[in-house]
This record gives sequence, structure tokens and C-alpha cells, in this order.
Amino acid sequence: MSQSQITLENLLHSFPPETKSIPSPAQFTYPFCYHPHPLCSLAAKEVIEYCYRTPEMYPHEGKMFGVLVVAHKGERYYLRAFSGIYNGSYHHKGFVPPVYDLQAPDGYFCEEEQRIVELTRQVNEATSETEKIQLKALRKEASQALQTWTFRQFRLLNANKQVADLLDIFKDYKTPFSEEEYINYKEGRTPIKPKPKVGIPPGGSGECCAPKLLQFAYQHDLSPLCMEEFWVGPSEGSQMRIEGHFYPSCQHKCVPILTYMMQGLDVEENPLFRRGKELLKQVRILHEDDDLMIAYKPSGLLSVPSRNHGEVSLQAHLETINSEYRLVHRLDQDTSGLMLVAKNLEACRHLQEQFVQHDIKKKYIAILSSPPMEGMAKEGIITLPLSRNPFDSPRQTVNHRIGKQSITRYRLVGDTRVELFPETGRTHQLRIHCAHPEGLGRPIKGDILYGTAADRLYLHAESITFRHPTTGEWMTFTEKAF
Repeated sequence: MSQSQITLENLLHSFPPETKSIPSPAQFTYPFCYHPHPLCSLAAKEVIEYCYRTPEMYPHEGKMFGVLVVAHKGERYYLRAFSGIYNGSYHHKGFVPPVYDLQAPDGYFCEEEQRIVELTRQVNEATSETEKIQLKALRKEASQALQTWTFRQFRLLNANKQVADLLDIFKDYKTPFSEEEYINYKEGRTPIKPKPKVGIPPGGSGECCAPKLLQFAYQHDLSPLCMEEFWVGPSEGSQMRIEGHFYPSCQHKCVPILTYMMQGLDVEENPLFRRGKELLKQVRILHEDDDLMIAYKPSGLLSVPSRNHGEVSLQAHLETINSEYRLVHRLDQDTSGLMLVAKNLEACRHLQEQFVQHDIKKKYIAILSSPPMEGMAKEGIITLPLSRNPFDSPRQTVNHRIGKQSITRYRLVGDTRVELFPETGRTHQLRIHCAHPEGLGRPIKGDILYGTAADRLYLHAESITFRHPTTGEWMTFTEKAF
């Protein structure tokens, strides 16, 4: 038996007989927005159990794992993978290998990496400024050459059996600036805001679960059926990941790679495209006068157009009625509730000023995924410094160095039901204040970014209070949900 056959045999994991009644999906998973298929959920459960009972796989650190259900010789199996290095190694029994092994001790990468380390040592020991400048130039040249060489080693397949390396794949994509550049700018050490680079893959590209799984499947003529990624182990820093919960593939590394690797597969349509037009039918106008409207936005409908998700949005819909209509504020796509619409420029200016002055008051209702931690006060104030995560859009992060302060008052009104009163309006503020350990420590039910998917995100903008832009009268509107 050849080595490739032994590898394939060891890496194809069988499903129990009772799963034969579970139908395979009609199309392959759209990896950036999905609900887990039952076969993937079962496979993920087995992977987590395996990690906890196998010493070398015990999750001392948190890591993203993935499973890929495949068809082979009329049977269904699953492959399993982890992102990057896990417990100090790229290789663990029963898990697919990396696309390219950067750890090979006698490989070119390790040799060049050692040369760069040696150059750093020489820089630190140099006695003259001229010598330091020359050594730094040599080190920069060696680092750039090694980076380019590394990108060329990740030669990825797609379902059409075409091959492209990372530089080919990323040639038309903008890559976020480095985290170091971002922090230096935010903390004032660099005066010029860093800009994305075109055609340069981010570090770690090709090492996530999904590319590893698809690469192995294509190399061994396996037919991909569905795929999901999930978290195993403790949450890492401010990631707010929850063990066993499924997450969409990352944007900055995996969108270009998976878009290429899925060529030739019959992939399901982005669910956000599919449901947008249907959701417009659920939009309702609760109040209307000469200056404004109060509109109800359903969960799943964009407030404003997004370059990633098309033009189906409440704002675009309003403009088909009258080009002057403007949303005065936004709700997250998956948040339902009341939205304030200005019908003319003067009303818009007046209402936006009320938001700036914090005169407008909003009340949200959320259902948490489980009761808050024991001992949590029934009401209180959550304050956390929030920052966008340019390396994993649209997720936000808690960052005590560069984050902007966010404030929410909360009141628990049931085991899992909570009233939320935001005093600032940061992106994903309420979702993070619920999910983060320094907040309520429990994600909102159905939060696919900071918790796990359900039939919807159970966050609803229930009421809004403001002064009418013309009459000055205080007005309050309420629309209850769940």
C-alpha cells in the first residue's frame, strides 16, 4: 500500500450508521454565511470529544477547527483540520496536513529564517551606524525575499484542478495593513494612516482550516459536500469565541483563497442575497408626517447598502419611494426594530444633531444564549473600549490600548431576557457588551459573530424617544418583539 493510500485511509473519518438517513446538502456550503449542516455538527462534536480525550490534542489554547464532509466511492466521510499550528505542531494524527510545511527543519524556510535571526544579532552588536544601516538593509532584503518565496510555495488547487499560488490569488485584492502599523497609528507614533496593500497576501494566508481541507480533498479526488469551522478551547484574548460554536470563514485571508478554491464547485448562493428581497416585504411604517417616518426593519435586512452584500437595503428601498428620504441612524443587519427616517434635509440635520447631543433615547430587548453568570447584578452599567478589527471584518474587538469608550445600561428582566439602553453608539456595541466576559459574559442568542447561529439574532430595537424636528414635541414609539 502506498504512502498516499495510508494517509487517505487514516484521514477519512466515518459517520455512524444512523446518519445514513440524513440527506446530503444540495449544494456546497457558502462559507462566509451559513447554518451548520447536521453532518458537520455531528463531526464537530466528535472532533471536540477527541481533542479532550487525546493528550497531544488537549486544548490548552483556543483554536479554530474545521470539518469537511466528502463523498468517496459511494460513502460519506469527514476530514478534520485546525488553523495554523496547534500545540506546537503543524501535524497531528488524524488531521489533514498543511498546504505547505514551514516547520520542516532542513527546509529552505528554516534556513533563511535562521539567517535573518543571525542578521538581527549582528545589527544589535554593530558598533557603527553605517554598519547597522547596511545590516538592516540586508535583513529587509532577506525578509522580503523569504516572504515572496513562501507565498509561492502555497500552490492551491480548485475543483477544476487548476493551480495558483498565493501571489496569483491575491493579485487583485487589497490586504489590510499590519496590526503593528495600525496600533502605531492609533497610538500616535505614526502620523500617517496606514493604507491597504494590493496584491500582498496577509501573513498566515493558506494556513486556515478551510484551505487545508479543500486542498487535501482535491489532491485525493474526494467530492466536497459541506464544510464548517468551529472553535475549540478557551477564548483567545478579546476574540469572544465560544467552544463548539460555528463561525464564518475570515474575510481578509479566506475570501480571496476560498473564492478561488471553490471554482468548479456548485456553491449555494449567499443567503443574504437570497432573503433580502423577501425581507423588504416585512418593512412597515408605524408613523409618518411631513418631516419623518418611523419604520420597522426586520432582522436580516441591511440598513444601508454594502459592497459585500449587494444593494438590497432599507435605505435603497426608501430611495425608490423618494430620493430625499434618509435613515438618520443604523441598526446592525441582524438586529430588528424601529428606525427613524428623515423626509427632508432640514429634518435630517435636526435629528442627527439630537443623536450627537445624546438627546435621543433607545431601548433594546435581547435574549441571551444562557442566563448571565451567577452573582451578576440585576442592573448596572457596562463600559468597554471598542475598536474595529481590520484583520477580521466585520467583527469588532475590545482593545484597552486603542479602543473608544462605549457605555450601555442594562436591566435583567428574566432568566435570559435583558433590556439594554446604549449611551454611545459604537458598532456591535450591544452584541459585544453581552458576549464579552467583562460585560454580561453571554452572547445574544443567534449571534453568529460572537456566539452561535439560530433562526435569527435575538436583539430588537423596541422603542425610540426624540424631539420632533419641527414642533419640538417629545415623541416615543414602541414596537415589541419576541
